Amino acid sequence: MITVEKHTIKGGNDLPILMDLTFNETQKNAPLVIFIHGFKGFKDWGAHHLVARYFAQNGYRYLKFNLSHSGVTIEKPNDVTDLETFAANTVSKEMLDVDLVINYALQNLNVTKVFLIGHSRGGGLSILQAANNPYVKGLITWSAISSFNSLWKKGQEKDWKKEGKIYVENARTKEKMPLNVTLLEDFETNKNQLDILASAKRINIPWLIVQGDDDVNVPFETAQKLADANPNSRLVKVEGANHVYGASHPYEKETIPAQLFQVCEKSLVFLNEIY
Repeated sequence: MITVEKHTIKGGNDLPILMDLTFNETQKNAPLVIFIHGFKGFKDWGAHHLVARYFAQNGYRYLKFNLSHSGVTIEKPNDVTDLETFAANTVSKEMLDVDLVINYALQNLNVTKVFLIGHSRGGGLSILQAANNPYVKGLITWSAISSFNSLWKKGQEKDWKKEGKIYVENARTKEKMPLNVTLLEDFETNKNQLDILASAKRINIPWLIVQGDDDVNVPFETAQKLADANPNSRLVKVEGANHVYGASHPYEKETIPAQLFQVCEKSLVFLNEIY
C-alpha cells in the first residue's frame, strides 16, 4: 500500500517547509529520493503526486517539498498566492531550505545518503548541493538551468535596482508576480557560490541530465552545456518534450503523461544502477 506522510520544518526566515513523504508500507526503509521543484513551481504542481507514487511503487521513498518562499500556503496548497513571500525569495534562502530538508531526512528518515531530483531552477539548486553535500550520492536533473540569472533579462537589472522590484508573469494565470531586488543582490553578492556551471565541473557522483528538445524555457543547448562541464555525466534527450514533459496544472488524469513517464523510467533505471 502506498502511503503519504506529511512533515513540516522551519525554513528560511522561519517560514514553514511543507513536505510529503510517499512510500510503500512494505518498504519503510527504502532509499530516499528528494525532489526539488522549480521557479513558480511547488510540490503539488501538476503530476508530481503521480511521479511520487511511481517511485514509491518501484522501491524508493520520495520526498517532495515546498521551498519556504515558494508563495504556496498551507491554506492554498495548489497555487502561488502569497506574493509577498514569493517576492522576498533569494537563491541563498532556497539553498538553506534544501540543506535543512536533507539534514531532516538524515536525522529522521533512517538514511545515511540521499538522491536528488531537481527540475528547472530546482535542478540548479540540486547541482550546487551535489557539488558540496557529501550525503548526496546521486543526482538527476530535469530541464535544469545553467545560471540563476537566466530567470530574468539582463536589461531588467538597471530598473530593478532603481524600482526595487520587477514582475514576472504566471503563464497559466497571467498574473504579474513581484520579485524584490534582494533576489538580484543576493545573486550578485554570492555569484561564486551560486555558479551552477562551476559547481557542475566539481560533481564527482553519478549524474543523469534529462532534457526535452522542444523546451522553450530551457533550450536543449543548456543541457549540453551542463554535460560538457562534466564529462562523467550522462545526457538523455526526450524527443518532442517541453519544459514539463507534457504535464500541466491542474492535472486531472490518473496516469503520468507519456513523456514524463519516459523521464521517470530513465531516472529509475539510473537510480537502480547506482544504488
